[in-house]
Amino acid sequence: MTDRALSVVRPGALTTVQDQGRPGHAHLGVPRSGALDGPAAALANRLVGNRPEAAVLETTLNGCAVRPRSTVTVAVTGAPCQVSVDGRPAAWGAPVRVPAGALLTVGTAVAGLRSYVAVSGGIAVEPVLGSRSTDLLSGLGPTPLTVGAVLPLGTPNPLHTRVDTAPQPAPPAELALRVTLGPRDDWFTPEAVRAFTSRTFQVSSASNRIGLRTEGPALERRLKGELPSEGMVLGAVQVPPDGRPVVFLADHPTTGGYPVIGVVRETDLPAAAQAVPGTPVRFIEVRRR
Repeated sequence: MTDRALSVVRPGALTTVQDQGRPGHAHLGVPRSGALDGPAAALANRLVGNRPEAAVLETTLNGCAVRPRSTVTVAVTGAPCQVSVDGRPAAWGAPVRVPAGALLTVGTAVAGLRSYVAVSGGIAVEPVLGSRSTDLLSGLGPTPLTVGAVLPLGTPNPLHTRVDTAPQPAPPAELALRVTLGPRDDWFTPEAVRAFTSRTFQVSSASNRIGLRTEGPALERRLKGELPSEGMVLGAVQVPPDGRPVVFLADHPTTGGYPVIGVVRETDLPAAAQAVPGTPVRFIEVRRR
């Protein structure tokens, strides 16, 4: 029987298995998780003939290197980077055939932050609560990749309609996030709310899969008391005591006690996955629909 698996040679700074996540379990304290740049992950799957929900590898900043035990088709999307097979340059953003035993190297991102590696058949680690995603907050799912780890692969789709290449958005030079104010904007002074929707912030190097942290003007509270913990949603903009907004991403906690000044539209969050530290951030107020 063909040994369908990947051996990890270089895990990189942080490489995790991700799919579309495990929504619907917040009442159990389980975050949604899943690929931060969902469109890039879905495109990688499309390029190799996988279904959109197949699990992929999400790399952070400096890529990874893996060795398939059988011949596979791979595609790398998301943050642009150099791709090679046994040291020979290969295409980024297009299907690439990798022979059994060859070394696939995904290099350092030249723009953006996170690259996505899809393999024909998908990463077939054991699902937890219906998802194969690594959740860094709760610890559910497979651990981040380590040297020598072996990842099983699923069966490729025999009816793959070949896609040679597809357009992808460039990583953002400036992050514009549409935000609906509330539910706790009344906890802040009018001047702080105006600053939130008119001033420019920057992406902090302390950002991660849990939240995009910002640097910039501190938002002053009008109410100084403590807020009981309440439910948190994807895209919630929580303001901790230092006054710097934090945008909750896929691995965010399901409850929190700091006031939420607004909620970012979910469709704007994939760009946040590719925003490197120092990227300007603007919050653009939109009305509830």
